[in-house]
Formats: sequence, C-alpha cells, structure tokens
Amino acid sequence: MVDYETVEVKEQWQRAAWPVNWSAIWLGALAAIAVGLIIGLAGVAAGAYTLGVEARIVSWRKFQLLALAWSVAGTFFSFVVGGWVAGKIRGARHAETAALHGASAWLVTVPLVLVLASLGSAGYLGLWYEGLRGTPFWMAPTPLTTSPEAAMIARNAALGAMTALLVGLIGSVIGGWMASGEPMTVVHYRTRVAVDASSK
Repeated sequence: MVDYETVEVKEQWQRAAWPVNWSAIWLGALAAIAVGLIIGLAGVAAGAYTLGVEARIVSWRKFQLLALAWSVAGTFFSFVVGGWVAGKIRGARHAETAALHGASAWLVTVPLVLVLASLGSAGYLGLWYEGLRGTPFWMAPTPLTTSPEAAMIARNAALGAMTALLVGLIGSVIGGWMASGEPMTVVHYRTRVAVDASSK
C-alpha cells in the first residue's frame, strides 16, 4: 500500500535545490529520439516527404501540406512521449517537477540530434531536422551549395529546424505535465493545497 502523504512530502523541494533524476532525463531523451525516428521513417514510407536533395525547401509555396502536417505532428508527439517518460520515471506528482524533467530531456536531446545531423541521418527523424545538417567543411562545394538558390534553401532549412526545436520544447513540457497527473490548468496551481511536512 502506498502512503500518498509520504510521497507528497518527498515531492517538496526548496527554491535553492531541485532534485534531478538523470536516469529519467536520459531515458526521456532516448524515447523522444526513438519515437521521432519511427514517425520520420513512417513519413518517408507513406510518401509524406522525401530525403536528400529533393527534400530541400526552395520555396514554402512548393512545400506540401502533408509534409508540413507530418513534420509538426511528428516533432510534437515524439517530444510529448519523451517528456512523459522523463516525468513518469521521475515519479513526480507535481506538474513543475515533471515539466522541468521533460524540458531537461529536451535539452539532452538537442545535442544528440545535432550529432545525428552531422552524420547525415537527421532527416530520418523528420523533414525539418535537415536544416541542422549543414555542409561539412571537408566536402568540396557542389553546384547546389553555390547556386543562387542556396541562400534561400539555407534560410528555409534554418527556419524549419528552429520551428521543430521549439515545437519539441513545447511537447516535452506538456508531456512532463501529463506525467504528473495534475490537471493542465493554471487555476489548479493557484488552488492546490501545499503539503506541510509538520502535519504528518
């Protein structure tokens, strides 16, 4: 039998110190990458978007609506899963602790995605992550990188990658909040009764 009063007292933390569960954060980050990979590969298999040179966005007018919807939903839901995993493994009962663990999982995921992008495999996570790839310094310039459209392609790719990262941050915070089990309203925060350790 679980003593919920004891669990709630353990959940309290001071402003100066915040208990971090690194196992929860790392597993949340890995879950976000795994789900993002599954959704990204499903998008390629379903024909929502392509990879490689054809995937470069020269004009947003030519960007397909299905590719946009798949990219937004895939990024959002993969990080919702990552934030939820981090919050659940942490066992946080308050939304603040769970959401901070979800956001921390996002922070760990960003450099991992940058490493995947530098290896050329970020496109498998979703079309938007292609903007993180760039051109390695050891590659010779190609006609594509020196064309007049290169600046527009780089700008659109950076805009897409930035949007993907911000949508991922929102998803990880929402996923962490969902893991806490608290209602997702600001009013609940104001009406929540604080647990007093002396009332045991």
